[in-house]
Amino acid sequence: MDFLVIDDEKSVRDAATTLIEYEGHYAEPATDGPGALSRLKEEKFDAVLLDLNLGPQSGLDLLPEISKQAPGVPVVIFTAQGSVANAVEAMRRGAVDFLEKPFTRDQFRTVLARLMRFRQMGQRIESLETEVKEIRIQSGPEARFDFESPVMKEVMEVLIKAAKSPASILILGESGTGKSVIARAVHEASHLKDKPFVTVSCPSLSKELLQSELFGHVKGAFTGAIKDHWGRVKQAEGGTLFLDEIGELPLEIQPKLLRLLQEKEYERLGETTVRQSNVRVIAATNRDLKKCVAEGTFREDLYFRLNVISLEMPPLRSRPEDLTRFAESYAAHFSSQLGRKFGGFSDAAKRCLSAHPWPGNLRELRNTIERAAILCSSSRIDAADLPPDIREGTSGTPGTASDEAITAGAGVSLEQLEEAHIRRIVSRSASLAEAAQTLGIDQATLYRKRKKMGLE
Repeated sequence: MDFLVIDDEKSVRDAATTLIEYEGHYAEPATDGPGALSRLKEEKFDAVLLDLNLGPQSGLDLLPEISKQAPGVPVVIFTAQGSVANAVEAMRRGAVDFLEKPFTRDQFRTVLARLMRFRQMGQRIESLETEVKEIRIQSGPEARFDFESPVMKEVMEVLIKAAKSPASILILGESGTGKSVIARAVHEASHLKDKPFVTVSCPSLSKELLQSELFGHVKGAFTGAIKDHWGRVKQAEGGTLFLDEIGELPLEIQPKLLRLLQEKEYERLGETTVRQSNVRVIAATNRDLKKCVAEGTFREDLYFRLNVISLEMPPLRSRPEDLTRFAESYAAHFSSQLGRKFGGFSDAAKRCLSAHPWPGNLRELRNTIERAAILCSSSRIDAADLPPDIREGTSGTPGTASDEAITAGAGVSLEQLEEAHIRRIVSRSASLAEAAQTLGIDQATLYRKRKKMGLE
């Protein structure tokens, strides 16, 4: 946690700062109200320790300004002996706790423990709000996990058994098959469901930033590290750490992840203190990790450590029963959003949907049905409401005639030209890193572009 300590007495500031840092947190001192409000505007803190007597200024007067500048950040009051009544008044105004000066180390640690519980409760509320938003956005077909196809029913049986164990899980499958949804399902079906579920997208950051994002860093560890930072491993403590697209994890970071899995230990960037971690790791990838091991881009020992239990998410084209149900569920959802009554699909539309190979899987299906629901002029979706590549029976996948026909100077948009070019380069490259180098962009940019196109 990051603390802001506001006190005009240097001895109190130093004592509080030392205790906070000794407990493994970050503390920044402030001597007066204006300086404290300025720092709260510039940086995000997890808690504030505030003295009631700041020379000419009263902490009681500063308290509402802090709440306005940093809403939701808990404030603990420092108060001198005999001023408990003022501390009670401060708590009525929004403070969450108080410490009577001089305080002992045990008293201080008790308050820190309360603040940690307060923060965990806030994280849980935030996590639940995120889940509710995701369920609303997805309309529920994936979130309910009510699959019709036999192959997915087998996957779900394995999932339920795997969820009850603390073992690492590796989820394999093409992009858009619902790997992240399944990862959350494992978490929700496990004994960790009340703990944090934290996601790290491995290709979305550079090597240096990804290491900091995972394990954290201390002030001065690298250029721009102006204060201590706790990474996602710490944030997921006691819960689940989901590593999306683990196949893109840089080779230099892999030994540190292996250590986390085997020894439950890690270190933040720029420090030598060994820290303990208790997280359950779930990883997902659309890459062939065995091939990556053979090519030397993925450590064999890490692969085996991750692959204690593996789940293979089949592509949508291999489970037509789910295709029909998901298409109907998506259509009903988007029609409802548009204030229309959904009357089903025409026979021609059904034939087009069944014939399409769905290289983008559920993500492509969702986008297709949303578009059709918007363009549909009646309650029933017809073939004419579907995108041309689906209506005309072309898949648009790398190497097809429809894709190769898109060339510079053709009557297509820049967006279509860029997507076709990226598809071709990626399909002909040994890795995303090689594709990014050919395209002249960094890997994180390529990842974001493919995600936007539904190709990640």
